[in-house]
Amino acid sequence: MMSKKKLSSLKVIGDRVLLLPDNDQARTGAGLYLPPTVIEKESVRGGYVVAVGPGTPLANPDADGEPWQQDERKPRYLPMEVEVGDYALFVKKAAIEITYRDTRYMIVPLAGILLVERDPGNIDLNKLLEDAKS
Repeated sequence: MMSKKKLSSLKVIGDRVLLLPDNDQARTGAGLYLPPTVIEKESVRGGYVVAVGPGTPLANPDADGEPWQQDERKPRYLPMEVEVGDYALFVKKAAIEITYRDTRYMIVPLAGILLVERDPGNIDLNKLLEDAKS
């Protein structure tokens, strides 16, 4: 059984987002299911955000001298605009598909995300992850 806790061993780097893509079967308004070959031609896909990176790394404005000569560097990041649980539409060409523990995910840079729908409290990520595994 896959749960959100199992994803805690994954660390998303930089300004990237880990998405659980929508099911490959799409339905038309008349109720017909579209085959995967039609869906593959779409340039925009959707999915649920399951993990986010820390954001875009920023330079330290207080640094004096050369950055490679400093003893202590604490990373600073421009925060992400997406949150875990958001539904995101993303550019398919910007995404990289991976499989982790028999579940298919997409890794998308923040620049590849077009918009998000935020509906707090109504999304059960654990259920989504369990459904994706089966």
